[in-house]
Amino acid sequence: MKNWLGIIGITTLLLMVQSCGVNSNWMLRTDKDFKFDPIDSLNQTKNDYRIDINDILQLRFFTNNGIKVLDISSTSTGNQQAQILNPNNSLNYVIQNDSLVKLPVIGDVNLVGMTIREAELYLQDRYSSKYIDPFVQISVTNKRVVVFPGNGGDAKVLYLANNNTTLLEVIALAGGITERGRASRIKLIRKGKDGEREVYKIDLSTIEGLQYTDIIVQANDYIYVDPVPELGREILKEVTPIVSLISSAAVIIATISALTP
Repeated sequence: MKNWLGIIGITTLLLMVQSCGVNSNWMLRTDKDFKFDPIDSLNQTKNDYRIDINDILQLRFFTNNGIKVLDISSTSTGNQQAQILNPNNSLNYVIQNDSLVKLPVIGDVNLVGMTIREAELYLQDRYSSKYIDPFVQISVTNKRVVVFPGNGGDAKVLYLANNNTTLLEVIALAGGITERGRASRIKLIRKGKDGEREVYKIDLSTIEGLQYTDIIVQANDYIYVDPVPELGREILKEVTPIVSLISSAAVIIATISALTP
């Protein structure tokens, strides 16, 4: 009898310890009274991406309002340097940790916090003292989002090939919402103008959610689909090895007890 009481006590203790690991891979949990940012604030103006540190910029420069493309390579003509114009060339530049990027002719400039259009206009103004009617095109080549499709710890990093990639497209690229995901609780986490993360709650479980499917995602957005708890399956997965171990121990104890005179 004492042996069985000991087995029951050990089993209870192990179950309590193992229960701490149930759903432990969940991330970004929110309390029931958590105040989400108003979804209506996700307007088109706010969706304009702003250049940030570590962005890789592809710069194309044209003179005469777009007739020629400037290549930074140069050749020597007598004692002077002449620029070679090559329409097939575009170069990449990285925004450094000090927010500066070194560009041809004008040197270090700070583009962090500007939209793509604002940066283009700013560089056109800077280059206007050196070239006639400069025309600048900028694109960010390493824009990406992180998607958690609903299995707690699963995640995918997706690169944005298009500037107008929608929320529904990103979810589709991630393979859709998993069986365990809750379509009614999708969190869109985005860095605001002040640098703080803003959290929006989106419900795509009903047809009314169509109004949110065309939200344009931004680089560095986090899209987190809350998983369904499934406590029963999680507990069973944790408990099964323990039960098997305890059963084997019980058989051994019972066998030894039967053989003991």
